[in-house]
Amino acid sequence: MSKGSFAFPVAPLRAQALGEVHARPYALVTTPRVIFQLAFLTEGGSIVDHAVLSELSRSCGIAPPGRDASHHAIPWGNGTLRWERHTEFSTYFWDTPAPNRFGEEVPVHPFGDGFSPPGLLIAGIRLEIRPDTPQTREAIRLFDPKSLCYSESKNGQAVIVTDFRQNGDGLTQILVIDRGMTEAGTGALAQRLLDIETYRTLAMLGLPVAQSLSPEIRRTEDGLTAITQRMKANVREEADEMLSGITRLAADLEAGAALSLYRFGASRAYYGIVQERIRTLSETPVPGYETIGTFLERRLAPAMRTCQSVEERQKNLSTKLARATTLLRSWVDVELERQNSALLNSMDRRAKLQLRLQQTVEGLSVAAISYYVVGLFGYLAKPLSHQIPVDPGVLTGLAVPIAVFGVWMVVRRIRRHHEEASHK
Repeated sequence: MSKGSFAFPVAPLRAQALGEVHARPYALVTTPRVIFQLAFLTEGGSIVDHAVLSELSRSCGIAPPGRDASHHAIPWGNGTLRWERHTEFSTYFWDTPAPNRFGEEVPVHPFGDGFSPPGLLIAGIRLEIRPDTPQTREAIRLFDPKSLCYSESKNGQAVIVTDFRQNGDGLTQILVIDRGMTEAGTGALAQRLLDIETYRTLAMLGLPVAQSLSPEIRRTEDGLTAITQRMKANVREEADEMLSGITRLAADLEAGAALSLYRFGASRAYYGIVQERIRTLSETPVPGYETIGTFLERRLAPAMRTCQSVEERQKNLSTKLARATTLLRSWVDVELERQNSALLNSMDRRAKLQLRLQQTVEGLSVAAISYYVVGLFGYLAKPLSHQIPVDPGVLTGLAVPIAVFGVWMVVRRIRRHHEEASHK
């Protein structure tokens, strides 16, 4: 094979597509180890997040990442601080050797007083990986038995314990008991558990939005019901008023739908990630305890159905408002057609009256003009009577029908000329 035989032009996004597979490598985690991960909403934009990360990097003597970077690692203390950017949040992951006992304070960590959060905290996790010892087993008693999740994973190589409660630092505590996992396997399991806690919190952000929108949707539904009831009785008299009311209801509904569009879509996506991560855990139930998958499904699924229900109510109500608007517009259009028809009939009657009046005026005009023409002829006939032996009155009488006919022909010709000009 000759050198450069595969040097073809490369698609612009090929490198990005190939690199995405390796964008989130699992950390190699040894036992015992404690992992802290904080997730912050980046509503202030990537500039704030990049500024915080750059300051951390410089304080550790590391070059800051580029503005387009999506992940970065900084050696910090006895572990590594890993940063990763997501769509609406960023995560800060730090691992270090575990303290002597589960839950003991780690006095030195990168999230102390010198750390400036890039946004609001949305998820905080403390995950400890410890060997299977009596002391570790004793730590299970520290969890709340009311919400205790206790299961095995990786064919019994790991035991996962959590109650999804927050400790004094506001961090969700998770205990993983290592029964012989490899470093890579431990890192993969830890990452899945971190993802489950982070994404289940983000998925639940849609529930408060749904709960706040539900009363507004109910008011819109009641308003539409009241208007449709009025439509059955007084649609012609109150069509304009009811159409204005429906327009206001539709505007309020669309404002709420626009507000929740992204949140509900994001919640669906995050919920799908949680379900996928739970499936990859391949949990084996321990008799007498719930698994993480069962526990979260019983609590996440109703919340997601609530969001879905509100979203469907918005869509259905929008359709009903559109139908009601169309129906009212039809009534308004019918009423306008009726008014236009009455107006046209009135104009037609007026046109006929004007035509009759015009014909009457034309008849009177013919008579008046003929009278003057005959009068002028009478003045002409008197001098002619001295030349022609005919009575002037007889000549004038004979001129009457000729004058009337001539004037009528002239008026008729003028009217036809005007009619032809109006049709052009």
